Amino acid sequence: MDKIANMELRTANVTRYIMPLREGGSLPALAEADDGFKYVLKFRGAGHGTKALIAELLGAELARVTGLRVPELVFLNLDEAFGRTEGDEEIQDLLQASRGLNLGLHFLSGAFTFDLLADNVNSELASKIVWIDALLTNIDRTVKNTNMLMWHKELWLIDFGSSLYFHYTWDNWPTHVLSPFKQVREHVLLPQAGCIDKIDIQMKECLTSDRVKAIVELIPDDWLCWSDTQLTSEEIRDVYYHFLTERIANSDIFVKEALYARKTLV
Repeated sequence: MDKIANMELRTANVTRYIMPLREGGSLPALAEADDGFKYVLKFRGAGHGTKALIAELLGAELARVTGLRVPELVFLNLDEAFGRTEGDEEIQDLLQASRGLNLGLHFLSGAFTFDLLADNVNSELASKIVWIDALLTNIDRTVKNTNMLMWHKELWLIDFGSSLYFHYTWDNWPTHVLSPFKQVREHVLLPQAGCIDKIDIQMKECLTSDRVKAIVELIPDDWLCWSDTQLTSEEIRDVYYHFLTERIANSDIFVKEALYARKTLV
């Protein structure tokens, strides 16, 4: 097993809630931690709960392994007393429901939203991004919501929380392994992704079973206490591991779908 197997994420404590970052059910926030850095804070008490955090964690770290740029992820601890003085009742409820371990993405100060018309993306990079999103069944990187930032003239990926949607219908995960992911036709970078089939081997070489295992092992135990399954935390991790490794092994299914979808667009 290579050195990636020993990977771990830093843990910091949230010291200041600065502001919500956008409207909507999840209400991610800009927050400051006791390490002196600012983070985009994703809350365990929001929307789809810890499953969205797991999707964010696995998606971002798998993308990072393949060489794609993703902001550093950290575990952010929210103290029990945090948010009691917050004036907004909705935010106060969210903070109280998110006590414990949450997820933060390093805040890229000065970054701006990717603009398809203004920002050039070469075929190899576009193909890698389309490939990783097809692997993860990420439905949320579209023209309407690219979830990409330009920072220091480089493209950065954010927000994998809508990935791995199989875990919302947990018992059907073997079926989702072999999904062609038809939603790839909505991917914002599909027209630029001219070598998806060529980078397939490269991406599979990066995502070895040992690396996938190491990334899955990062999931905290208390993110795996679900009411919709009787599986233990280790058994749930094992499902994620098998879903990802088997989907990688059968990548030709979603690669063919991406190639077909692209042919209808270009």
